[in-house]
Amino acid sequence: MIKPGKYSIGLGDRFGHQGDAQLKAIIAASELGIEITPVWNKSNREHTTIGTQPGDVRSEADRATKNAGFKKSYFVDADHINLDTVDRFIESSDFFTIDVASYIGKKAEDKEIKEFLSGAEKYTGDLKIPGTKLSFKTSEQQLKQIAGKYLFAAIKAWDIYRKIEKVKGSGNFVTEVSMDEVPEPQTPVELFFILNMLASENIPVQTIAPRFSGRFNKGVDYVGDPKLFAREFESDLMVIEFAVKEFGLPENLKMSIHSGSDKFAIYPYIGSIIKKYDKGIHLKTAGTTWLEEVIGLAESGGEALDFVKNIYSESLGKIDELCAPYNDVIDIKVSSLPSREVVADWNSTKFAEALRHIPGNQNYNPNMRQLVHVAYKLAAHQMKEYYRLLESNEKTVSKCVYENIYNRHICRLFDIK
Repeated sequence: MIKPGKYSIGLGDRFGHQGDAQLKAIIAASELGIEITPVWNKSNREHTTIGTQPGDVRSEADRATKNAGFKKSYFVDADHINLDTVDRFIESSDFFTIDVASYIGKKAEDKEIKEFLSGAEKYTGDLKIPGTKLSFKTSEQQLKQIAGKYLFAAIKAWDIYRKIEKVKGSGNFVTEVSMDEVPEPQTPVELFFILNMLASENIPVQTIAPRFSGRFNKGVDYVGDPKLFAREFESDLMVIEFAVKEFGLPENLKMSIHSGSDKFAIYPYIGSIIKKYDKGIHLKTAGTTWLEEVIGLAESGGEALDFVKNIYSESLGKIDELCAPYNDVIDIKVSSLPSREVVADWNSTKFAEALRHIPGNQNYNPNMRQLVHVAYKLAAHQMKEYYRLLESNEKTVSKCVYENIYNRHICRLFDIK
């Protein structure tokens, strides 16, 4: 079975131009003894919006690794696929994020629920996680509720997994199961029985992405209580360890955090907890590489600055259209967005600082950052010009991309000073 390394990071690159800069950040960490497996990911929604194909991501990953002489493992992730969208990804991907969020809450057949309950009833009463102080009270009624909420989703995960396996063969791809894009977080008890369900369906899940408390908005910091997140994360980590042994799941099964990028408030907690227990992590970042491209073009000045100013100006007139697909993962205070007229007078530094996420910088505007984050569609409408500007300002843009991934993500997560 192919496996990602102990640490892996999902790298989004909507326009496919920054693979070299992204990989440079991975190599820089390796030079300090921190081995991170790069996983290039792109969702069906992003492909549809931009007009690219899953094979384009494979081409970019292969090209970047070849350019760098990178001989270690790397993967291409079919990001957030379901039964309707998986087919186009199968040939070019070797990592599949099976998103079961839309199936959660739908009821499985009575006989399927009955079969699950018969195997899980031994866990009613006091459920203790060996080697920890974690202990949960579970009842037959609670098991029925969990089965009613999650069993159908686990069965659909199996349907998707089998569809991939029939083409690629067993052991030739990494399976992640994602359930983070739902309103409420899963409890540690729910996670335990979800893993039981996945094991019963014979899905060799290597990464699992649960929902946590708080807001994981795209491209901005965590909104919530970091200490509560840390308690949930630590509990889930212990539940996963127990479930691996109890249900015969792959021994390298690890947590996947769908961060939406830039969750600086919780990175230190994640880093310290995985270090404490010597556990791995898969950190999936969002499309903030696109934001770094915009910042790099702004810093380049001239026609590049004018281009991104126009993107922002146009986005102000299309807020509802641009935000609709992302309403669950953005919170934009429209009244805090600078007007077209104000931004028109900004220089390169002012525009770049408004978008770049540097905590404490008085020019940083998280509302503007979130709007531009979802405005990539507007650049896709001017693809030829956008690519020309990226290529003519490559040095500045790639520096922004590298510094974002290495300095603001990897260094924070692994406490690199």
